[in-house]
Amino acid sequence: MTFPRFTIEQSDTEFYSSQSGMALVGLAINRYTTLASRLAKAAPCQGIATADVLRSYLGLLCQGKSDFEAIRPFWDDDEFFAAALGVQNIPSPETLRQRMDKVAEASRWIVNFCTVEFIKKVKAQLSTLPSGHMPLDMDVFTQDNSNTKKEGVSWTYCKFNGFAPIAAWLGLEGWCLEIEQRPGSQHSQEGFIPFLLRAIDKSRQLTKAPLLVRLDSAHDAIATLVTLSTEKVDFIVKWNPRRADVPARASEVFAHGKTVKQDKKGRVAIMTETVERSYKDENDEEKTIKLRRVLRATQRNFEKDGTPLLIPDVEIEGWWTNLNVAKDKVIELYKGHALCEQYHSELKTDMNLERLPSGKFATNDLVMCCAGLAYNILRAVGQVGLMGKKQARRAKQRRRIKTVMQDLIYFAGRFIRHAHGLTLRFSCHANDQAQAFSKTYERFAYG
Repeated sequence: MTFPRFTIEQSDTEFYSSQSGMALVGLAINRYTTLASRLAKAAPCQGIATADVLRSYLGLLCQGKSDFEAIRPFWDDDEFFAAALGVQNIPSPETLRQRMDKVAEASRWIVNFCTVEFIKKVKAQLSTLPSGHMPLDMDVFTQDNSNTKKEGVSWTYCKFNGFAPIAAWLGLEGWCLEIEQRPGSQHSQEGFIPFLLRAIDKSRQLTKAPLLVRLDSAHDAIATLVTLSTEKVDFIVKWNPRRADVPARASEVFAHGKTVKQDKKGRVAIMTETVERSYKDENDEEKTIKLRRVLRATQRNFEKDGTPLLIPDVEIEGWWTNLNVAKDKVIELYKGHALCEQYHSELKTDMNLERLPSGKFATNDLVMCCAGLAYNILRAVGQVGLMGKKQARRAKQRRRIKTVMQDLIYFAGRFIRHAHGLTLRFSCHANDQAQAFSKTYERFAYG
C-alpha cells in the first residue's frame, strides 16, 4: 500500500498564525482595562514600555505558556503577535525577566485592579445560586516547586516544597477576583482577614446580589467568623474539629439529631446547635458572639471494598453559618465550594503555572497576578464564543480554560496587512470556529 507524499513549501510573502486568538486577548486588555495608562504612570521605564512587557506576558499566559523563554519566537519575528496585542516592541526573554523583576512591586496592585476592572467593563455574566446568593469562594492551593531554590519555596501542607497562594472566586462561572502569592509554609489563616475584606469589597463592586462566603476548615478562626458577621454577609465556614471528642460528639448527633440515612452499611444523622464564642475586640474588650453550627455524623460498618469492620468507623463534620435555612440545605450549599479545586487545576495545568518562572518571590507574585487577569480574559472568551448551542456539548456555566485555548486561542489563520487595515482570514472548512471567533471579536470590539 502506498501513501501520498506532501511537497513542503514555505511562502516568501504570506504570513500565517497559529494563535489567532491573540486578537481577542489584545482587545480584552486594551479596551476593557486601563492597564497601559496606569503602568505608564506607576512604572515608567526607558526603552520598552512596561505596558508592552506585561501585555506580551499576558499574551503568553493566554496560550498556556508561563516561562519567559517562550517569548523568543515572537520576539524574533512575529508581526501578528505585536499587532494583536497593540504592542510597539516585543521584549526579548532577557528583557522580559529583568523588567518584571524591576516593576514587580509597583505593578502587582495595578494588575490586581485591572483583574476586577475587566469583569466590570466587559459586563461578564455572574450567575447566582438557586437561593439567590452570589457565591464568593476563597481557598489556598499549592504549587509544587521541589528541587528549586526559589525565594519563598518551603514545605507545604501537601508535603512537598513549593508555594501556597490564596485566590478568591466569584459566581458560578468562577471569576477570579484576586490572587495573593504566599510562601509554602505560611498558614492559611495568616494574613487572611485583609484578603477577605478586599475580596468582599471587590465583590460588592460587581454585584448587588447577597454574598455567600464559603471557606474551608483552614479558616475556622474566631477572627474570620467575627469579620464575616461584622461585614453583614452570609457565610458557611467548615468547622475544624481540632481536639474535639469525635465519638462523643457523634453519639450526641445520633441521639438528638435527625437520621437522614440508615441501612446495614451504616447511618448518617444531622443536627444544629447554637454556640456562644468569646473574643477580644480592637480595644481588647471581652465580647461574645452567637453562632449556628450544623453537625453531621456518619457511621460506616463496612470498608469501601465491602469488608466488614470490627469497630464501626465514625466521622463528624460541621459548618458554621448565619443562614436561616434547613440543616441539609446548608450542607448542600457548601458542596459548591469544591469547584475551587477545578479553578486551581485550570490555573496550574492549563496555564502552566505549577512551577513558576522566576527565582524572586515578588516577580512570581506579579506572575500570579497576571495569571488572574489572563484567566478572566480566557473565561470571558469562552463565555461569549463557546456557550452557544453549536459549541456547548452540554448545559453548563463555563468552558474549561484548556478548551478555550484549543478552540479559539490556537485557531490558525492567515494574517494580511494592506492599505485598508489588518485582516485575519480563516479556512473555508472551519465554519463553526470562525463564527464563534467572529462573534467574540465583534462583542469585544463593539459590545
